[in-house]
Amino acid sequence: MNIQLSEHFTYKKLLRFILPSIIMMVFTSIYSVVDGIFVSNFVGKSAFASVNLIMPYLMGISALGFMIGTGGSAFVSKTLGEGKKELANQYFSMLVTIAAIGGFVLSVLSFIFMRRIVMAFGAAGDLIDYCTLYGRISCISLTAFMLQNVFQSFFVAAGKPQLGLKVIVAAGCTNIVLDALFIGVLHFGIAGAAFATMTSEFIGGNEETRRFLANLGFVAGTEVVVLSKIGGNVIVNVKDSRVAVNEDMARHIMV
Repeated sequence: MNIQLSEHFTYKKLLRFILPSIIMMVFTSIYSVVDGIFVSNFVGKSAFASVNLIMPYLMGISALGFMIGTGGSAFVSKTLGEGKKELANQYFSMLVTIAAIGGFVLSVLSFIFMRRIVMAFGAAGDLIDYCTLYGRISCISLTAFMLQNVFQSFFVAAGKPQLGLKVIVAAGCTNIVLDALFIGVLHFGIAGAAFATMTSEFIGGNEETRRFLANLGFVAGTEVVVLSKIGGNVIVNVKDSRVAVNEDMARHIMV
């Protein structure tokens, strides 16, 4: 049974509403924890130290997604509450675009300057190479991870936090399985941990986008009418609702 934000919340109903978000946050944290467990047991102390050294920087950069998701969802919710649905859709598209572009730019810059960054964090000797390798591989999926965090907040604002729960759990479990495979079985070392995290973040980010679009009405076979187009951004009519869609999302739904 879905719970609407406009309903009166009892303690029991509040717990049911926030429980999916709590579980999502736990599984989001699993990425670094699981990597650390496998690296410390199968690779060595230096590799484990490098993961702990570079992880705060990666989480700090990905905080852009948390920031846009948390602040943006409140702003969009306020606009929807004022009855300005089309404006809210435009704000949503703008926020997702900012997160995608910002994530891409930060990922590229971090990839290029990763060695200098880890040295600034105090890495020395073998730690420099370990941190640089792990950090650069992680940068490949950093934008997807940011978008995952953005959509988590918007799912809650839409009153459907459970929509993203299965995706996050699947991504977290994927990270565990791939860590065991890449590190424990194939002995890829710290690169295996980074590749496992990268794959799980892509799963989480891309599937979150697909589910959110489906929640808006963008599913296979649905008629979508383009009302206006500026550059690659469009305003479309789907299921009798006007929705502003940025260029990146348009590529996913326009055929």
